[in-house]
Amino acid sequence: MDELNAKLIACQILITGLIARVANEQRDPVRFLTDFRDEIKAVVKGVNIAGMDNTDRVRAIAQQSIDELFSLMKPPSSD
Repeated sequence: MDELNAKLIACQILITGLIARVANEQRDPVRFLTDFRDEIKAVVKGVNIAGMDNTDRVRAIAQQSIDELFSLMKPPSSD
């Protein structure tokens, strides 16, 4: 289980870096990140989760992960 958690954290870090890189190339990076976050949340809200008894809990954890992922991104420094 620890190995799985480590792999998931590594994936989150990679995705965060990729999103930040794409956002930096946009004219308005904050708007891009906000729109992207909203789209991801909409996908998680509507995705079909099969084979689970408590899909609401899985969905809530996924939404929380999205919030954590985007909270790691900070505005560019002024340096």
